[in-house]
Parts: sequence; structure tokens; C-alpha cells
Amino acid sequence: MAEEQFMKRAIELAKQGVGWTAPNPLVGAVVVKNGRVIGEGYHRKYGELHAERNALAACTEDPAGATLYVTLEPCCHYGKTPPCTEIIIEKKIAKVVIGSRDPNPKVAGKGARILREHGINVVEDYMREACDALNPVFFHYITTKTPYVVLKFAMTLDGKIATRTGASKWITGEAARNHVHQLRGRYAGILAGIGTVLADDPMLNCRIDGAHQPLRIILDSHLRIPMGSRLVRSAKEYPLLIVCNESTRDREEGTNRIQKLEEAGAKVWTLPEKNGHPDLNVLMQRLGEEKIDSVLIEGGGTVNEAVLKAHIVHHVYAYIAPKIFGGEDAKTPVEGSGIRLPQECAKLRLAKITVLLNDMLLEYDVEGETECSPE
Repeated sequence: MAEEQFMKRAIELAKQGVGWTAPNPLVGAVVVKNGRVIGEGYHRKYGELHAERNALAACTEDPAGATLYVTLEPCCHYGKTPPCTEIIIEKKIAKVVIGSRDPNPKVAGKGARILREHGINVVEDYMREACDALNPVFFHYITTKTPYVVLKFAMTLDGKIATRTGASKWITGEAARNHVHQLRGRYAGILAGIGTVLADDPMLNCRIDGAHQPLRIILDSHLRIPMGSRLVRSAKEYPLLIVCNESTRDREEGTNRIQKLEEAGAKVWTLPEKNGHPDLNVLMQRLGEEKIDSVLIEGGGTVNEAVLKAHIVHHVYAYIAPKIFGGEDAKTPVEGSGIRLPQECAKLRLAKITVLLNDMLLEYDVEGETECSPE
């Protein structure tokens, strides 16, 4: 197996941790001795052993003198688990080939330096672009302490998310809808507005067996969510966070409402108000403090406008269906008054195009943010 294939294998292993490692990164590792793979592993779940330790524990023979291929710089600090540099040194690994550099201030080059100080040959930036593409979420979160925000919408070829009557099921086909559930299992939170709740009574869960279930976050300025909604009724099974304005809490009716929702199993946050709804930047800071490292936006046009205006979006998934609805009253992905001039627009960079049977998925990075796609 060529050297490149060893790192490709480490990348594939890393992807097996999708949805479970947050707020830690996705990492894969492969141990090679005399041209043969003798051990491999990946970071399976937050709080559990890192990829390097799993790979070394899985070795079928003594790894002394072997080469370790790892997609991210090994950690050198104590967290939920001991430093990976310690086990690498202890097992007498001769060479470590690193893909991505770790921007975590606790690591940031220190891991590679410690290994070199112990006589280990260290190669950095090997297949770095492919390794970096694993972790745009981690890179953003570890440096800003706020979630990586992804905006998702499905629309017809003429840019409609519903007909003039409001009907929207189904714009895209089954393959595209299955892909959405993969996204829900990938990100730590999923956010929608009260308008979507009142119109569709969604569950907003991931319907893939064994997948991670995201925190369901509802923007509900005045706590209009029905107690009989599927979201509230399932709050003890799937986590639910309802975010309202501080002024709503200050009213007796709002206080009573919060108590009932909390008794049903939901969490309720009251935040400062901005433009009539909870301040989205404050919300992102609060979510970051709770170790929610990523949020998938699945709102309607009103929420989509709000998150774009708040400049919190980093990546966009646009599903395009081969259908034409027409009609000036039919809703579009981004509502509101719109911009005055073309140069005021949100600027995007095309990251990826995927064909999903008859539908097409276009992925974009928001200009000024990371160039890595979270695929």
C-alpha cells in the first residue's frame, strides 16, 4: 500500500466518528510497520480514547519502530483522556505523519515539537487539504467558541420553497430527504423558527437508526409553541431547547408557560431581544458555552433572513429540485425586504456539487469563512 493510501485510510476511519465526537474533532490513525498495517483506530465518541490510542491498542504486533499516520496533530495535554504524545513515545513509534495542524491553543504545534524532542521523525501537512476538510466545525469552534452554522433549504428550479397555498411536501425526492437526515445526525444542533413549527408540526429528529440525535432548537419569541406539538410531546425522548425573548419571561403568562414546557422536558432560554426576536449572536455564544459546536438551520424564509443578517452562517446546503412552481405569492428560501444593491449581497464560494438522483445539492462556503466543506 502506497504512503498516500495509509493517510486515505486514516481519513476514512475518522469519518466513522461523525456526529459523536463533538466538540472534539474527527480523527483517524493508522500504524504501519514494514509496509503493513498493524493497527488502526479513530476517535469514536467525545470523552473516549483518541484515535492514536485506539490504533496503538489495536496493534497486532509490537509497534516499536513503526510509522503512525494521523489526520490531526496528536494532543499533548490532559483533557478527558491522557495526552496522545505520551503513548506514541511510550510505544517507541519511529515516525509520525500528520495531516492537519491543530489550532487548539493547548496543542498548536506543541504536540509535534514534543515528539521531535523525543527523537521521533515528524512529517507535517501531509495531505493537509484532505485532512482539513474533515474538521471545519472543530477548527471554527475551537478558535471562536461559537458554533459552526450551516444553512439548509430545498427549493424548486425557480426558487420556491412552497406553492402559493403554502404546500411544500415534497419538493425534493427521497434521496435528497435521506441526505438531510444524514446532516441532522452530523451536527450538534438543529434550529427552526416557530413559523415552521406551527405550519408543519415537525419532529426535527434524525431518522437513521443508531445515529446521533441533535439538540432541537426553536426560536419562539413569545412562546407560542403548542403543548400538544410533536416537539413538546417528544421532549423527554429527544432534547428540545426553546428560545424566547426576555420580555416574554417577565410576564406572568410567560412564566407559567415556561414552567409547563420545562415540566414536559424542554429547556427554555430567555435572551435579549434584537429585531423582534432573540439576539442570534448571543444565542450562538450561549450554545458555544454549552459545547454545541455546530448548528444546522432548517427554518423558513423568515429565519433564513435573520441568520444571514446576523452574519452567523458559514456554509450553505441548497437542494434544487427539477420542478417549477411559479407565482409571486409562493415563498422563497429567504424572505424579508431584501437588499437594495447587488454589492450588498451575501457572497458565497462553490464548494461541492452532488447529484441525488433527479435533485442536485449545491454546497457553498460563505465568503470570509473557512474554505473547508464539512463533508
